[in-house]
Amino acid sequence: MKVGDSAPDFSVRDLEGNVFTLSDFEGLPIVMRFFLTDCKFCRADTPMFNEYYTRYGDKHLRLIYVDSLGLDRNTLEAFKEEFKISFPVARDEGGTVAARYKVKALPQTVILDPQHKIIAAILGSSSEEEFQEILSPYLP
Repeated sequence: MKVGDSAPDFSVRDLEGNVFTLSDFEGLPIVMRFFLTDCKFCRADTPMFNEYYTRYGDKHLRLIYVDSLGLDRNTLEAFKEEFKISFPVARDEGGTVAARYKVKALPQTVILDPQHKIIAAILGSSSEEEFQEILSPYLP
């Protein structure tokens, strides 16, 4: 997958047992973060992801963290609790979603426009300035 491609549909189950299916959110931009719980970048920029979700939430933006390494549930729940994450944290069983998106290194943030075309793939740390530049055309 590369910038400009249509994002493949997928379904994952979050830690609360809810199913997140990409196609259910047609018309909304999506931010997917393939993350690590012990990654310095993930720990540093998760508060920014929280802020974006708080500000734009379900009405204008969907955000999801995806574990593609098969971390144990307790580790994922501890990370979610530590950072007070209010958006879905999901398990990508077997890394199939990461493979479909050609994620080769972590962390990677994939941003989709409202028609679910890939508009950015950011390796490593993400900044509020990057988010603002990429997402501002789609947010109020």
